[in-house]
Amino acid sequence: MTTAEYGMSFSEALEALKEGEQVTRKGWNGKGMYLELQVPDANSKMSRPYIFMSTVNKELVPWVASQSDLLEEDWRTLEE
Repeated sequence: MTTAEYGMSFSEALEALKEGEQVTRKGWNGKGMYLELQVPDANSKMSRPYIFMSTVNKELVPWVASQSDLLEEDWRTLEE
């Protein structure tokens, strides 16, 4: 994967997630970490969309934004 240029706000990153993009932050310590939006389908146990993170170890975990995440403008999208 390559990365698009840094400089998006969280609002812009959220819109990118809604469009099916993966997003990351320059300020995150771990290489390869990113967020993705999961939209439930008929086979899902969840009934509402949610954001998850792929960690440094490639584990998928639920994600909740910190104050820093919400206010920084170092978001970017990941591109294949």
